[in-house]
This record gives sequence, C-alpha cells and structure tokens, in this order.
Amino acid sequence: MTPNKKAMTQAFDSIRKEAERRVNVFKGKETTRIYIGKATCGIAAGAQEAQRSFEETIRELNVRAVIRSVGCLGHCYAEPLVIIDHPASGLPPILYPNVTPGRARMIVKSFLLGGDPLFEYMLGSMVPGDMVPCVMDYPRFRLERRLVMENCGRIDPDDIFEYIATGGYSSLIRALQSSQREIIDQIILSGLRGRGGAGFSTGEKWEMARAIRGREKILICNADEGDPGAYMDRTILESNPHQIIEGVAVCAHAVGASRAIMYIRAEYPLAARRVRNAIKSAEDLGILGKGVLGSNMNFDISVFQGSGAFVCGEETALIQSIEGKRGVPQLRPPFPVQEGLWGLPTLINNVKTFSYIPHIIRNGPDWFRTIGTEESPGTAVFSVVGDVIHPGLIEIPMGVTLRTLIFDICGGIPGKKRFKAVQIGGPSGGCLPESFLDTAIDFDSLADAGAMMGSGGMVVMDEDSCMVNIARYFIEFTQKESCGKCTFCRIGTFHLLKILERIIKGEGRDGDVERLSSLCSDIQKGSLCGFGRTAPNPVLTSIKYFRAEYDEHIRGKRCPAGMCRPLTAFYIDLAKCARGCDACAGSCPVDAIFTTKDRKKGIDQEICIKCGECMSACPVEYGAVAKTSPPERAPVVRRPQEGT
Repeated sequence: MTPNKKAMTQAFDSIRKEAERRVNVFKGKETTRIYIGKATCGIAAGAQEAQRSFEETIRELNVRAVIRSVGCLGHCYAEPLVIIDHPASGLPPILYPNVTPGRARMIVKSFLLGGDPLFEYMLGSMVPGDMVPCVMDYPRFRLERRLVMENCGRIDPDDIFEYIATGGYSSLIRALQSSQREIIDQIILSGLRGRGGAGFSTGEKWEMARAIRGREKILICNADEGDPGAYMDRTILESNPHQIIEGVAVCAHAVGASRAIMYIRAEYPLAARRVRNAIKSAEDLGILGKGVLGSNMNFDISVFQGSGAFVCGEETALIQSIEGKRGVPQLRPPFPVQEGLWGLPTLINNVKTFSYIPHIIRNGPDWFRTIGTEESPGTAVFSVVGDVIHPGLIEIPMGVTLRTLIFDICGGIPGKKRFKAVQIGGPSGGCLPESFLDTAIDFDSLADAGAMMGSGGMVVMDEDSCMVNIARYFIEFTQKESCGKCTFCRIGTFHLLKILERIIKGEGRDGDVERLSSLCSDIQKGSLCGFGRTAPNPVLTSIKYFRAEYDEHIRGKRCPAGMCRPLTAFYIDLAKCARGCDACAGSCPVDAIFTTKDRKKGIDQEICIKCGECMSACPVEYGAVAKTSPPERAPVVRRPQEGT
C-alpha cells in the first residue's frame, strides 16, 4: 500500500469509527426510537404536527424515547409515517401510517407505557437492518428491490454519520485508490444506462469525458424534475443526499473533474436545503474540498436552483440556464461533454444515475447485472399516481410487468373500477391500454410498445378517464412549456391543442384524427430537441389504441367516459334521491339544483356549469347524482314555479 493510500484509509477509518460510535450511542438497548418521515410528502400530510404531539406527550408522561427525522419510505398515500422501535416490548419495529397528533398521543400512552402495540393501526412490522429498521413483511416491499431507495426513510438525511454507518462513502475511498480506467470499466461492465430518460450507456458517456485532456471539466447533476406527478428525484434528494454526493464524487475522480453543480429546481426548497447541508457536512469531514480524504483530489460541489422551466431538463437548455441565459436547447454537436458550461467539457447525469454508482463500486458490476434484464440491468424507480389504491414511490427490478406494478405493488384500481390505461414517461410518454399490462418495464420493451421509460413518472387511469381529454391535458402542458425556438414545436403543439379542444367540445370534424396524426409526424421530424420530438406521443398512442373514443367524440358528439363537460350532463336519479337531503344543493355554486314537489331534487340544465360538485357531495349510500353523454339524454325535471 502506497503512503497515499495508507493516509486515505486512515483518514476514512477515523471518520467511520466516529460514525459507529455515535450510532451505537443512539441505538442504546433500552432506548425507544421514534422515526418520523419528514420528506415533503410527510410534512405536507402533517408530520410536523405529529412530531410535536410525540414530543409533548413524551415530556408530559416522562417516557424515555428519542425522536429522529428521516426521509420518505415511498408510501406517500399513508403519510405521515412513523416507525416505533421499542426494544422493551420484545417486538420488531412497527410502522404506523396516517399518524395524526391524536394517534401519536395514543401510541405513546398505549404502546410505550401500556404495552399495547395497537396492531389494528399498523401498516407493517419490521426487522432490524444494519442500523435502523427495514420493512420486510409488508407485501409491497417484498415485491420491490431497493437500491437507490435502500436508505430512504431509514436514516436522517441531515446526519452524515448515519449515512457513513450504513457503508456510505466507502465506495469513494475505494474509487480514490483505483485508476480512472478501472472505475469506468466497472461502470461499462455493469451496463448502467442513464436514468434521465434517454437510457444512454453511462460508462461510455464517462469515457468520452475522461478522454478529453488538458481542459477543466465540470459535472452537473440534473435534478430538474418537471414531469406532472413525478417526484422521484425530489424524494431521493430529500431522503438520502449523501448517496448522490458520493456518486458525483466517484464520477469526478473517474473523469478528472474538479467541480460539480447540483441543478435543483426552485420548487424543491427542502431538497436544496438538505443537499446544501450534506455538502457542508462532507466538507467539514474532508470528504469534499481540498485533498479529499487525504488524496490528491480537489473537488467542490455547489447548488444552482433553476426557475422551473420544463425544457431545462434538456442538457443544453439546462446549461444555458446556469449561464444566466434563456433556457433554450442548442444544436448538437458539439455535445456538452465536448463543449458545455462556459465552453468547458461538461458531463451531465441524472439524480438516479449518480445514486447507483456507490452500489456498483461497492458490490461490483457482476452483482449489478444480476438485477433486471440483460439490456436494462438494475432497477427502475417510479412515482405512481392517478387511479391506484396505493400511489407513491416504488423501486422494482427492470423486467417486472406493468400488471405486477399496478395491481400487486400499488393495490390495483380503487372503487372496483376497471383499468383503462397507463401513461408512462412523463408528459411526452405514451398511453398504453389493458392489452399491454404484461409488458416488461425496461427501456426497449416500453419503446417497442410506443411509450418510454422517461425519468420515471407513471399515471394510472381507470374506466372513467377520457383518452381524448387526457391527450389534450398533456399537450396543453407541453405547449405551455415549449421554449418556442422551433416552429414545429411552438406552433405545431398549439394547433394540436386547438383541434383537441374542439373535439372535446363536440365540435370535431371529419378528418380531424388524420390531421392530428399528420401534424404529430411533422412535429416529430421538425423539432430540434427531445422535448419537441416526443411531445406528440400521448396523442399518437391514444389514437392508436383508443381510436373509437375519438370517433365517438367527433361523430357521435358524446364522451363515453363522461369526462368532457361540454358533452356531459349531470342529473338526479329520483329513485335514489332521499327526501329532505340538501347535500347536492348546498354544494352547487350556481344554485342550479332545486327541490321538486315531492321534496326530491332536480338540476336545471340551463344553469348547470357541469362542475361535478353535486356528485362529490351526494352521500355514498344514496349515489343519486348521475351523469350522461350526450347531455340531451338527461331526464327532464321541471323547476317548480314560485308559490307552488
């Protein structure tokens, strides 16, 4: 071992021993530990209030317990989530969902004092991991394979020592004792493909950056996550920022970069704060800065907050944004790795891509290839939203089917409704019908089906979804987010939107579907960047798989799903309406609902604005508010004249 390697090992060993000492003190055998999920989803659901309730009750009842803030486990539907590790009970740590301040008090009194673990409120039990509990017996977790999310919801993201105690930064010290060639060979052999959407070989990208000599190089971690309903990067940044920093630092050594920028959108203030805290903690321990861990490597990381333009997720637009210019994609070549930020060679990878690096360096490329498929090794992280029972963040091996993800992991469709479609890959992804449920989730299988992996957003839709309106929604988003540089993207998406808006109003014309298809083709061919080239995907796939719905809207002037308001009417089913119930009338913003002579309700179709509030307000046991398309099918109920 060279003196340099010996010095690095000694420097890191002292840090690791301090981390283990601190964790062992925290994990005293007689100490009860309460872990509260405080990522954005947990805080929004009331985690702060639940924590205050725990603190007040523990103090009031003189209970010996330690409260720790952790990140997100992925069960966003069940927030606030709390793990209670109460060694004196003899039970494994228990996971409690939806912990309100009242439930927090009850847990302290009944479990920590009374010995009753309140199993009826439990989401899952757990077994000890290396440092803190890891959910094992809850079905959702058994079907997942967590790499990137391994420590999300298990450690305090603001405590660098907890990360180190789980093996954190050991990959960095190993990388520092290896050559650039050895590190890049491992990444190439692992088959890791970029998780930002394109799926390009990470190792090959790194090799291109390494091969450039005699110039300063810059790394950028792209955390500009702008897809509707997507929050994978945000959750990882908030729950385990050191994992990303370690991946970035390994990459810096491999390609010869001396500085990096974390590009985080301004809508993620908690993520930005935690990343800055993590950078400061790493600098204080000598893991970043001058002479990293006693090596010859000097490396600094800074945070840049973008203004939230969706197109800035594209590499060249992101670079323009950092330079203080308007975020507009640029012609390539030169590619950013050749000439990027401030004219310097710039390597850009996604949050999830960097997060895999410590695992690959620690366990080896052969281990990584045992997960996933031959062409798409590793796992995929998705934020699943829409019409599923258990929406949230999941991590699965590549190759798992859509059916397994939607029905087995996320619980299926609520309300015993039928599955209709799933939109994968963000606003530029494709909408796949039920016949594709057995499609494997990997880069190539999804592309063959007409969708895309994208950055990991997934929207599930049930039978009440109108695919024409869904296509309009996503085109409206992409049209607003277009940077305007390309005529086909700027004007083409505008005309796509106008045609779709006509169709959902019942003003569709013969030939509109053909016009949409032709326009989509022109936009794909004439757009400069991937944003414009993929923008038509929701329209093309909805036409391909749901053509009958377009025909119904255009020729039948009706919306089969009853989702398009101009083609839908709400009415009261008098056989189900309860006399004297005013729930629907009280919710109507325009007083369109009246009382009939027999004290039931009716809707004045000339006044009704079709907001649907009456349907939401009607008690479930009655279900008296219904809707129909076309509107003229609604039964006519006359408003009583005044005085009758």
